[in-house]
Amino acid sequence: MQPTVHIDTEHTGARINKNIYGQFSEHLGRCIYNGIFVGKDSPIPNVNGMRSDVVAALREAKVPLLRWPGGCFADEYHWRDGIGKNRKRMVNTNWGGVVEDNSFGTHEFLELCRQIGCEPYINANVGSGDVREMAEWVEYLNSAGDSSVVRERWENGQKDPFHVKYWGVGNESWGCGGNMRPEYYADVYRRYQTYCRKYGDDKLYRIACGPSEGDWHWTEVLMKQAGKYMEGLTLHYYDVPTGDWQNSKGSATDFDEAMYYETLRRAAHMEKLISGHLAIMDRYDPDHRVQLLVDEWGCWFDVEPGTNPGFLYQQNTMRDAMVAAITLHIFQSHADRIGLCCIAQVVNVLQSMILTDGDRMLLTPTYHVFNMFKDHQDADVLESAVFADTVEGGLKQVTASASKKDGRVTVSLANLSADAPADVLIDLSGSYGYADGLVLSGKMDDHNTFDCPDRLAPKPLSLRATERGFVATLPACSVAVVTFHA
Repeated sequence: MQPTVHIDTEHTGARINKNIYGQFSEHLGRCIYNGIFVGKDSPIPNVNGMRSDVVAALREAKVPLLRWPGGCFADEYHWRDGIGKNRKRMVNTNWGGVVEDNSFGTHEFLELCRQIGCEPYINANVGSGDVREMAEWVEYLNSAGDSSVVRERWENGQKDPFHVKYWGVGNESWGCGGNMRPEYYADVYRRYQTYCRKYGDDKLYRIACGPSEGDWHWTEVLMKQAGKYMEGLTLHYYDVPTGDWQNSKGSATDFDEAMYYETLRRAAHMEKLISGHLAIMDRYDPDHRVQLLVDEWGCWFDVEPGTNPGFLYQQNTMRDAMVAAITLHIFQSHADRIGLCCIAQVVNVLQSMILTDGDRMLLTPTYHVFNMFKDHQDADVLESAVFADTVEGGLKQVTASASKKDGRVTVSLANLSADAPADVLIDLSGSYGYADGLVLSGKMDDHNTFDCPDRLAPKPLSLRATERGFVATLPACSVAVVTFHA
């Protein structure tokens, strides 16, 4: 069967929230320090301490939103330790047991967001923090009043409010954020969110800690007991191909075809998780006021040999690119219900967009997928149907998503086969003058290195017009994007 994608370009669906392409930055390993933040005195080119090369790459990919300071670190982070001149030193007991000097704090994070041009998403401390601490953080960032808390901000060089919209109330409260039962956390959430005050015209987007993977009971309890007090409920899901969290999760680069397809199959499981949790949410929120937020997702493999096991540093191959494409396509198919998503994590941790080594930087295959797909941001979903044979694990050989914005149609595609190319017929309704595209391809375990940083990079896609539509030639294990111009 020739893989075929049928697209109705005349009837648009929900708007794809650009924040589906959000990122996650935690005080973990070399994500913040040396990955993003090197300090103003570093010989590595920087602006106000932020690596210029990293910022430029994130701007190029139009990163829309950045989550911080965690993750598990959020529930042991006290924001006043990271403001002003005299900053408290602590030991990061979650990640590697290293000293955290808090030189990257609230003002630095917001400066990073300013340079990238993205929205900040702050995850507040519920596990070891109190209500007053959270309330005063909101006031410090958003109030234009003349309180003592606001005067602290003035003294630290910021007269005007920052107007931070997105606020997470705790992180993984069922685990590292406090080992709470859902019934208990629901009450804790109701209490804490009460003190997320609105200042001026700001309207906060309050985010409750949702379930891990298929914990349907957690979603049931949270929606029943606290649904009316939230704008978003989170979901966390990591693709661990061995299914073994305690021993070996599998190598990031040394794997066979069976493990490749198992990883993709687990990525596709995101569809079941999203549909299942949305079905529960619908029972308590029939008007769909509360959005589902997948604010931690991605591949989790064993760390690279010789690196600190608490730093979660792993390489990034074409397999990761395939997982990114599958997952983003699933998110876009639920554009009417998904408010934001954050891949874990942006630099040097887990399924990173970017890896750094001293003054060197490379872009991963995952980065290239996000950059190639960026025209989907804030576009309207188009109904599409994919017809293709299956590969090992029962997945269709080809997955696709289509959207429309400003008269242009963007179609993203992935050929999941590890060894078979695919001539994909793209059948669009309507008339389009010409098309162009890019493709990222390689062997399933190919990856960029600091000695060869451009081994994997997008190249022009082979396209030809036929009487039935456009045919895109996709190599084995490839991700592509096609733009149709009127």
